[in-house]
Amino acid sequence: MNFRTAARLAAFLLFALAAVARAQAPAQESAQTTAPPGTDSDSLLAAATAGDAKAQFALADDYFTARYVTLNYAQALAWYRKSAAQGYAPAQNALGSIYENNFGLAQDYKRAASYYRLAANQGYALAQYNLAGLFEAGHGVHRDYKQALDWYRKAADQNLPQAEKQVGYFYQCGYGVKQDFAQAHAWYLRAAGHGNSDAENQLGYMAGEGWGQQQNYAEALSWYYKASEHGNAQAQENIGYIFQHGTGVSTDYAKAISWFDEAAAQGNGDAENQLGWMYQYGQGVQQDDAWALSWYQLSDARGNINGERNLEAFTADLDEDGTVQNATAAVHDAAFEQARRWANIQDLQRRIDRVETDAIYQDSLVDQLKGMSKGKKDVVSKLFTAMGDVGAVKYQILAAKDRDEAASLRDQLAQLENQTQSSLGARIP
Repeated sequence: MNFRTAARLAAFLLFALAAVARAQAPAQESAQTTAPPGTDSDSLLAAATAGDAKAQFALADDYFTARYVTLNYAQALAWYRKSAAQGYAPAQNALGSIYENNFGLAQDYKRAASYYRLAANQGYALAQYNLAGLFEAGHGVHRDYKQALDWYRKAADQNLPQAEKQVGYFYQCGYGVKQDFAQAHAWYLRAAGHGNSDAENQLGYMAGEGWGQQQNYAEALSWYYKASEHGNAQAQENIGYIFQHGTGVSTDYAKAISWFDEAAAQGNGDAENQLGWMYQYGQGVQQDDAWALSWYQLSDARGNINGERNLEAFTADLDEDGTVQNATAAVHDAAFEQARRWANIQDLQRRIDRVETDAIYQDSLVDQLKGMSKGKKDVVSKLFTAMGDVGAVKYQILAAKDRDEAASLRDQLAQLENQTQSSLGARIP
């Protein structure tokens, strides 16, 4: 059984909920608020040191953007906090994102919600969008689709494309509002007009399903092509799926594989699962258990439910046939190596974030212990100070170990990124 086919509709209905877990870097979210082009680092530092909240935020963004190279998480956090303390909304939003996504601080949805709300109440669209995402997922707040929709609408009223898309999704699914495909279509069109490729992808899906309109596979494919031109991996996977199954077009396995390869190169678990399926059943390729197993494993490693199910079923079949050993042979080609490198890059980035988060936590414990009875001169206070200094050494050692590990992971990441750039360059004619 192709579990992907059975779960396809459900996967799209969960599209927005999956998007709530997006790991957005504050620097990417707030590019419009960074320092003007041409601002040199010395001038930026001088302005930040003088107390300019916007300069403090821009400096924090610089540190944050380069964190996988410099590992200077502490400076990024320090300047974000200085800026946020002055009520600067982009910095408050950035701290919310850091707490939500575990970028140097332990994940804390309640604090994320608090920071998002501070910025959202100032009318900052990105914070309104992020706060809506927490209400949608029930992270740090009670799940409340109506409040989520209200905040998405506030951000959408400021023409934030991803918020416009999400309002369309709520109308599509009937979350916090009566289901209305016409409204969904209108909001998707508005978001697509502002360059949102996820909205273009959803317009393709609605056309293909005939939701609120006559079913039109040609229109669906047209929207998918538009989204794929904007680099949307899910749209690339959808095009591959159309050619794989001959939905409104002639079945073309070669085109399907080509589109799945494109999507897999960007880390799309659905595409990796479909490639596993095609190799398992010899669709457009010679049947190959090793290739099927490898693609299923990669899809499963990304947390793709369909890849997980197909891997489990396929492995059971191999065990039953006694051929599992033959399927463990190493496989190599450019598309698979690119997809695997992308998965490894994401994994290394997550590990660096996690290790640096732990190091900063150890640093905070050192500061707390060294501050025990500071300034007091009585015997008891001196005793506690001595105890604190001894305990601080332990956490300093742990922090140093974390940073050594982070440096090692950073070097591995740099090698992979160089390989990826070389691979991409080699593919350009």
